[in-house]
Formats: sequence, C-alpha cells, structure tokens
Amino acid sequence: MSSTQPRPVYVIGAGPGGLAVAAALRARGVRAVVVEKSDGVGASWRGHYARLHLHTTRRLSALPGLAMPRRFGRWVSRDDVVRYLEKYAEFHELELVTGVEVTRIERAPVTADGGGAGGAGGAASTEEPGWLLHASGGRVLAGRAVVVATGFNHTPRLPDWPGRDTYTGALAHAATYRDPKPYEGRDVLVVGAGNTGAEIAVDLAEGGAARVRLAVRTAPHIVRRSTAGWPAQRTGILVRRLPVCLVDRLGALTAKASVPDLTAYGLPRPESGLYSRVRQGAIPVQDVGLIAAVRAGTVEPVAAVEAFDGAEVVLADGSRITPDAVVAATGYRRGLEGLIGHLGVLDERGRPLAHGRRTPAQAPGLYFTGFTNPISGMFREMALDAEKIAKALARRLGVRAEARRAAAHLPDTGLRPIDPPA
Repeated sequence: MSSTQPRPVYVIGAGPGGLAVAAALRARGVRAVVVEKSDGVGASWRGHYARLHLHTTRRLSALPGLAMPRRFGRWVSRDDVVRYLEKYAEFHELELVTGVEVTRIERAPVTADGGGAGGAGGAASTEEPGWLLHASGGRVLAGRAVVVATGFNHTPRLPDWPGRDTYTGALAHAATYRDPKPYEGRDVLVVGAGNTGAEIAVDLAEGGAARVRLAVRTAPHIVRRSTAGWPAQRTGILVRRLPVCLVDRLGALTAKASVPDLTAYGLPRPESGLYSRVRQGAIPVQDVGLIAAVRAGTVEPVAAVEAFDGAEVVLADGSRITPDAVVAATGYRRGLEGLIGHLGVLDERGRPLAHGRRTPAQAPGLYFTGFTNPISGMFREMALDAEKIAKALARRLGVRAEARRAAAHLPDTGLRPIDPPA
C-alpha cells in the first residue's frame, strides 16, 4: 500500500483530551487514530456520579471546532458532556478504534533505510523511527508519533489505612458512587474534602442518608461557583499567570467577603494560600451546596481518618465513630507506569515531565494532554493544548498545508473503527 502517510499518529484515550487532539490533527492534515480500551468515547464521564456537572461554563468548556449547545445550560451535566463527546467524534469524523487497550509504548527500532519499523520502505527516508504500541490481542501498532490522553483521574487511589481489612461496614471508592439511593437511612462517612467528596456528601445529605460526616485532613479553600454572574473560572483564567503570593492575598480577601467562616462548624479557613495550594495540586472546592449543608448540620466535618478497627473508624483527633458505610473520595493515580514508566518521562508522582506541545528530549514524538488540573478549567486547557500539539506535530512531521485537502482520503489501519455515534 502506498501512502503519503504510511503510519498514523496514535492518540491513546477517547476522552475530551484525546478527541480534541485528534480533531485538531485532522484539521491540519495529520492522520490521527484514537485507540480506546472501553467500548465508546467519554468512558470516565459515563462512570461519574449522576449529580455531577462541569464546574466550568459551557462556553469555556467547548473543544476545538464544535460549540456546546445552548440547551445544555451554563453548567453542563454529566449526561450532556457524554452526548457532546459522542457528537464531537461524529462531527469531526474521527477514526476511533474501541475495545483495544494499549499496554506498553516503545521507540520503534531504526531500520536499514533510516526509518522505523512499520514504515513504507522503498526509497531512503529521513523520517524519525516513530513508536510501537503493544496492545490487547497481541497487536503491535506502528505510529509516527503518540499522544497519551488516558486521563487525570485514571486509577482510583484507596489509602492503605491500618486495619482497613477489618472494617465490617461497606467501604467503597468514590469512583463507584453513582447516587444516594443505596445509602438511604444509613450513617455515611465521606473521606476527602475535595470537589468530589464535598459534592458526594451534599448528594447523600439531600438524598436520604440518615447522617453524613465529611472527614477533612486539610481544610479546603471554598469558592463560589459564580458571583453576580461572574464565574470563578474566569477569575482563574485572569490570575493564573500572576505571582503566587499576590493571588494568595487576593484569594484571602475574596474568601472573607464571599464565603462565611465555618470554623464553628468544624471547617476552619485554610492556613495556606489558595494559589499556593493549587500549585501543590489542590484545586479549590466550588460550592454547590456544601456551605449550606455544613451550616444546617446535614453534613458534619470531622477529623481525618487514621485507621479502622472492626466496625469503628479511628479519627486523627482520637475519636472513634461507627458509620454504616465509608465513601473514599481519596483521588486517583495517573496509572502511566506500566505504559511508559520505562521511558524516563515521569516525575516522582507519576506525572509526565513534559505536557502539551512539549515533547520529552529523551522521547521525541511522544506528547501528553489532560494531566494537569488548572484553575482555569481542564476542558479549556485541553482545548488549547490540542491546537498547540497539532501545530507542533504537523511541523515535526513536515505535513504541508496541501495535505489538508487529502485528509479525507485516509489509508486503512487494519483495525476496525466504531460506527459514528447516533
């Protein structure tokens, strides 16, 4: 088979980041094939709890080339995010291969003609060797470049609390929480005061749980999702390039003016600055009912979990409680070690050393998107990264403008794409 693009760029993950990159690459005449281990796009969004809405506005959350419909409202629901991602893949006619899991990525060996394994062969080539993707079913896919978009929230992280295995109640990670119905009439402890933990606690309190407590290790910064029509996301966009100390001071002043002091309820104001915490990876909690629930006593803040002891949960202040169930909103790991850990491109926390348009010096042609959680909004930043990655890759691969006109005539991968979503 002859082709001007014998090997595609492979995008791993059919979430918003992966779809955005694929669409931006296609617009520049670069063939991109999205490989997804689940059976459809937006798998992580399909699995989130039913109450979830984007904490960023509809207008500032659209991906390149397709606006979100106005009927979705200002704060887009989980189900509408999934509908949007399905429509996005259809609208951009993206090549999607589902049910295939990429388990390891390696540099392709250099062949005698100077190219990489899986190339077209023939005349001498100066093209970079590219990459080999080892996938389920014994597949080995040869790509010119790879974009990893497997998601910020990939692998649920459940702390190995002492005595955890002795707990006689129900213990589940927040990744499995869908709605409050299974917890009606029960005493529930939610562990973790990030956005997920705070929202699940409110959902439980409003959904019929007999008692809801929220275990807090470090008091979170709480911000209003919108003030007088001005969304917190726009403030995040404006301040993210300012000095950390300045934003910390501005954040403290804003909090005192807009967020009541909940110290008397067991949730004091944070000691460290808002942006200092963001730089450490802790995004402020957007208030979608937590303040009212804490003040009403329907969500009770308690000390952090230290251990389990049979039916009891031991808290950091020495107290013991006996909840019927524990929901651990304790975060996620990126889960990249098995995929690319051998390439030396991850930091000590397992996050990519390079991100967006930058490719690691030791792994040229390998890109990452969706592995940061900025206060300016993850969807917005993935949209911006998609355009930057596509531009950098097109330049790197030497794809000229005339290739755009041929982008619709793409060679077969040997893999079977899914049918476009209805």
